[in-house]
Amino acid sequence: MGGAADRSGVGLTPRHTGSGPWAYAAAVPRLADVIAALDRAYDPSWAADWDAVGLVCGDPDATVEKIVFAVDPVQATVDEALGLGADLLVTHHPLLLAGVHGVPATEPKGRLVHRLITGGCALFVAHTNADVAAPGVSDALARAIGLHDLRPLVPDPTEQWDKIVVFVPSGAAEALVDAMAAAGAGAFGAYDRCAWSTTGAGTFRPGPGAHPSVGAVGSVERVPETRVEMVLPHDRQRAVIAALRATHTYEEPAFDLYRLDRSVESTRGSGRVGRLAEPMRLDDLVRRVAAVLPATAGGVRATGSPDAVVTTVAVCGGAGGRYAERARAAGADAYVTADLKHHVVSETAEGSAGEPALERPLAMIDVAHWASEWPWLAAAAGRLRADLTTGGTTVDVRVSSLVTDPWTQSSASQTQHVEPDGSRS
Repeated sequence: MGGAADRSGVGLTPRHTGSGPWAYAAAVPRLADVIAALDRAYDPSWAADWDAVGLVCGDPDATVEKIVFAVDPVQATVDEALGLGADLLVTHHPLLLAGVHGVPATEPKGRLVHRLITGGCALFVAHTNADVAAPGVSDALARAIGLHDLRPLVPDPTEQWDKIVVFVPSGAAEALVDAMAAAGAGAFGAYDRCAWSTTGAGTFRPGPGAHPSVGAVGSVERVPETRVEMVLPHDRQRAVIAALRATHTYEEPAFDLYRLDRSVESTRGSGRVGRLAEPMRLDDLVRRVAAVLPATAGGVRATGSPDAVVTTVAVCGGAGGRYAERARAAGADAYVTADLKHHVVSETAEGSAGEPALERPLAMIDVAHWASEWPWLAAAAGRLRADLTTGGTTVDVRVSSLVTDPWTQSSASQTQHVEPDGSRS
């Protein structure tokens, strides 16, 4: 308890905006501050063991004023970021996924690294850690399609939950809830900033060497306080405590942590399952998917009867063919994902054509890999912007407008039928 030293502006650089009497200094974060915010949203420990996430190049002490989000770290998005004067390019896909022994400018990937460094632009990757985050890549895809009541398609079995209880002067309770929520506390599916509070009185006596913001050394003080309780994933504990300490008005804030013995339903994991606001025909759902995702040469294709009624939909941003049967088992009527292989689709379609009582019908909707992950860009950019704003910094965060799907053209076959003798009609 007692007063805390002033922590405002720690690690931040002032940026003077405007001129004349109306000029003001806005705080500019360092790259390290931005990375900390990204790691709060997409913890690198969530990434698959084969993945390559995090900072690829860039000086953590450099200041960051402009950030661009893109799916792919390719020449076009690097050109775009440098053309916009960006200090950081955040991509979903890794640049250096396979092991490398060097990044010479004579090779395509090395050339991009050199261009980024000489252009003063860092590169950061959030890949499978963003796939399983809550909210993450599949949440953004699900919400773009119009799904609600989301749950993981493949829940993370390792996710554990804690509860934090903190006592704060009543006038500072809302700011503290905001800070802990930004660090990952109080988030459940479509809801965030979930907290419970009650009021009471706190008492303390500052001792020698204390610097209380309320009361005086040696005197007993009594303060109206609010008890705030929030639930958080165990792996967000350190970030939430850091946010608590940075925001709390007391020099020594009082708080308790509890490991929850009861199982809390996992919010993190691969893919999502949700419900449409109203049932619709499969044909209409396919059209909706095509309408909400950016256009690509491959477009959207599907299996199943166009008139089939769809209520529950499973999605997985990126290549999710391996979860097709999980989608069926989750009660989905349709599954939206990318990079579907022939045999997966064929076997799923055969199963769906069988006895419904034995095999639940499941329509498959295949979209471009890039398009399935594109909705996450705006969601991630918005989350980062909000986190940095809560921390007292201002950054220009943008989403790339480029289509980097590698397929650039397609043509429908004109052949309608092949006769037994090989002739075509």
